[in-house]
Amino acid sequence: MKRFFLLTVLLTGCAAPPQGPSEPAATPPPPEAPAAPKENVAIAGLMESARADAASGKLVQAAASLERALRIEPRNPRLWQELARVRMLQAQFAQAENMAARSNSYAGSDNALRAENWRLIAQSREARGDDDGARAARDSAEKLAR
Repeated sequence: MKRFFLLTVLLTGCAAPPQGPSEPAATPPPPEAPAAPKENVAIAGLMESARADAASGKLVQAAASLERALRIEPRNPRLWQELARVRMLQAQFAQAENMAARSNSYAGSDNALRAENWRLIAQSREARGDDDGARAARDSAEKLAR
């Protein structure tokens, strides 16, 4: 039994790979580039559905799709802007203005989005007879567009 144990230890020692650098270590692979943020597939589908419904005059369905998307991503400025557009088409001008303003609150440094929101606000104010407010909103849009 002792011999078997010694023989096993010796053979195990022989089976080990040779020590020392026989070939240079492989260089590690370069780090992967950070992945681009993925758009939420559900949000993209709901936005597409809302745009199709709005284009075909189904404004209630369009608004419902956007509201569903906003329950998933309540801080998405593009969803708020799209809902503001639908509210404009529904002649719900005060709501459209509020939603465009909400979009601006989440838009950060996206000046193009913010400028378009100010244009929506101007249209809403104009539709409600607030010419001075509409002019001020257009001025804000122009400043951001520069």
